[in-house]
Amino acid sequence: MMVSFFERFFEFQKNAHQAIFSWVSFSFGDLLYILTGIFLLYHGVALFKKRKRHSSLLAVLIGINIFYFLYQIFWGMLYFQVPIIKKLSSQKEPTTEKAKILALEYLEKCKKTRSLVKEDRNGIFIITDLRAVQKEILARQTSLPKNISGKKVPEINSFKPSLFKKVMNFTGILGYYNPFTAEAQYNSQLPNTYIPFTSAHESSHQLGFAREQEANFVGYLIGVDSKNPELRYSTEYFTLKSLLNFIVEEDPEFVKSVLRNYSLPMKRDRAYEKTFVLKHQGVLDDFFGFTNNLFLKSNQQEGSVTYSYFINLLLNYERV
Repeated sequence: MMVSFFERFFEFQKNAHQAIFSWVSFSFGDLLYILTGIFLLYHGVALFKKRKRHSSLLAVLIGINIFYFLYQIFWGMLYFQVPIIKKLSSQKEPTTEKAKILALEYLEKCKKTRSLVKEDRNGIFIITDLRAVQKEILARQTSLPKNISGKKVPEINSFKPSLFKKVMNFTGILGYYNPFTAEAQYNSQLPNTYIPFTSAHESSHQLGFAREQEANFVGYLIGVDSKNPELRYSTEYFTLKSLLNFIVEEDPEFVKSVLRNYSLPMKRDRAYEKTFVLKHQGVLDDFFGFTNNLFLKSNQQEGSVTYSYFINLLLNYERV
């Protein structure tokens, strides 16, 4: 009953926040984070000054409590929703053999869809109309299976490139949902293969799916049958990579075989992604990976590098 109340409250605040903040051309949520950081920095420094220590400590504690309270009522309680897996008619455990069957299917899908999209001068996939991709994501939200999502779709474009994109390059964070402004943030400097699906993923959070792997699954549902080839390719490619990541420990030779059978354009996309990741690996990447794992596990989720729940949902939905 309590979770149901917060689900209804989320619908209200989501609509209100998107109506208020969607017209702002930049990420208003990021601006709030910057102001919060300045507030904490100011009072953090003041803690070392005897005259201001008490008032600054009080201000920090009050600020943290307000932040935590708003986070919980705007977003945190949604982690206790009924898991999507319980809404599916099939709830079998995922197996490597089933994942292999689907991986081969998505390899062929990726090859076909990759031939329909545009490339830059280096033969790397590019998005020609991001606005059209975003519009398609919003339209596809309305056709999600009713047994999985009965959530209201405001159809308000509140996708925003993050103001922290240069930092995000070094963190492994592709995007995030801001629960205080209902904005779907993405890193605009990512390889284009990431951006459409990342946007679909973050839009799933906007709908009210809090768990990361469930947002992946809803993002998959949004993109996999899309008429927009850029969104469809990004979704199929993410799905294929997720399946291969699930399989690789059990059967690395199978994964190598699939990678060898990528089309040449797909191989170029993969090489570009690898170059981007290697270029930006470092301490920040490790730190944010560690803290993100802690955050996910504190909210009853798998760690950030675990794909099993998404694969579980995928295989049961596809009935492989």
